Amino acid sequence: MSKSNRFSPEVRERAVRMVQEHRGEYPSLWAAIESIAPKIGCVPQTLHEWVRKHEVDTGMREGITSEERDRIKGLEREVKELRRANEILKLASAFFAQAELDRRLKS
Repeated sequence: MSKSNRFSPEVRERAVRMVQEHRGEYPSLWAAIESIAPKIGCVPQTLHEWVRKHEVDTGMREGITSEERDRIKGLEREVKELRRANEILKLASAFFAQAELDRRLKS
C-alpha cells in the first residue's frame, strides 16, 4: 500500500473524531493530537493534516475542500488531454494540407 493510503478512511475519521471529542481536555489542539496520534499508530503531523482537512471540508477553516480539489484535478487532467488532442489535430491538418499541395503540384 502507498504511504498516503496506509490508513483507511474509517481510521482517519475515527482519529479526527477522537481529537475533536477530547480537544477540551488538553491545553492546545497540538497537545491533543500528540496524545492521540500514537494510539492510532501515526505521527502527530499526519493526524494534524487530517484534522485540518476535516476542518476545511466542514467549513470550520478557510481553504479548498477535498471535493473542490478533486474537481480541479479532473479539470486539469481534461485540459491536458484536450491540449494533446489539439496538437495532434494541428499536426494532422498540416500533414494533409502539405499532401494536398504536393498532389496539386504533381498534376
